[in-house]
Amino acid sequence: MSYTSVLKKAEADFPTRWGHFRILGFEALGANHAPGCQPDPTSSVDGLVALVHGDIHAAPPIIRIHSQCLTGDVFGSLRCDCRAQLELALQRITAEGAGILLYEQQEGRGIGLMAKLQAYELQDQGRDTVEANLELGFAADCRGYELPAAVLHLLGVSAVRLMTNNPEKVAALESAGIRVTERISAEVPPLDTFRRYLETKQQKMGHILDEIRN
Repeated sequence: MSYTSVLKKAEADFPTRWGHFRILGFEALGANHAPGCQPDPTSSVDGLVALVHGDIHAAPPIIRIHSQCLTGDVFGSLRCDCRAQLELALQRITAEGAGILLYEQQEGRGIGLMAKLQAYELQDQGRDTVEANLELGFAADCRGYELPAAVLHLLGVSAVRLMTNNPEKVAALESAGIRVTERISAEVPPLDTFRRYLETKQQKMGHILDEIRN
């Protein structure tokens, strides 16, 4: 994935129940997605929201790159651990006094909301999350992390403590010139409703999950 430009479009005060943030909106123009990984081929604009807390330049701040999950983040779905991870990140950032949550519009690991719901339907028929994506004609994971890296550069952040279970996020930031000084676990206690989902991410996608055993 690549972009012709990344622009800050808005910034405002943003109090939350976890703490006080600034909310910044960014747009990436000229989005060029990999084949099979663009749910809306008519759009060349991607968006990202950054929640910034505290002094992010005094030391490498905690960073969480969170992919949009309407079903989990908004409706509280227990098919995935997304909302629990989002809340864990916001709690950790405010507890440490500085950090950034980068919220990407990459629903369903980048396949889009309608395709994600179709993947749910296939999962109800027995497929795992990777098999469902592949059957729909997508890659197992269509996400890219060039936009979060570009936003970090715009914010003047060149080194981070990255909160993730996904080694690909670490590699992506490092390859974009953002030094990852520490990987912080984003693991949450597994529930029976999303244990298989986590097992699939561990076994087929290489996620680091200490509470899930092969």
